[in-house]
Amino acid sequence: MAVVTQDRKLLEPLITVVSVGLRLLTGLLLVSGVLAVVNGSASLWGSTDTCVTADWITSSSGATNSAFTASGGAHVNAIPQYCVENPDTAQQLLAAVSHLPSRVVLIGTLTLLHRLLTGAARDGVHTTQSATRLQTLGWWLLASCLIAEAVEASAQAALLATMTDQLTFSAETTMQLLSPPYAMALTALGVLTFARITKAGAAMREDLEGVV
Repeated sequence: MAVVTQDRKLLEPLITVVSVGLRLLTGLLLVSGVLAVVNGSASLWGSTDTCVTADWITSSSGATNSAFTASGGAHVNAIPQYCVENPDTAQQLLAAVSHLPSRVVLIGTLTLLHRLLTGAARDGVHTTQSATRLQTLGWWLLASCLIAEAVEASAQAALLATMTDQLTFSAETTMQLLSPPYAMALTALGVLTFARITKAGAAMREDLEGVV
């Protein structure tokens, strides 16, 4: 019992911060969802922006507004941003899908992290249960960040295709809009590694307790 109490102290203040953050974010998503339904909009959590930046298309400084000047040896690039002034329902849905997956990843991550921390505070940090929860968190981070990025890029490509005839909804356009989540993927791999270490340590501890 004393060990579990000590482990809980080690996990603070992270447990409190994650718990409060999870409740706030969940409440914010619910409130924004209700407001979206009331207002007849497909936007969620402030994702009302129906703009897509085609940052792989640039023009030289000669075509750029004269208000933007560059010193000698430098030039200004113009990057087009396509926006819809009065989006229809389909465009609103695409705009929402281009934002929502990241929110789902964030809330899911906080939920699993909260489950991990509260479980570790209850059962102890160096246990098989904690290692399993840590492993679940790692796989969630790895899979969800890749899926979310692919879904958001696809939605942005589809939205962009509704705003210009020069670009179509294609794999090429989707790839241009992808922003590979390198940091999140590396973090997930690190979490999975520590999960294996924790599981091995928990097994050794159980063996030692059995011998004693």
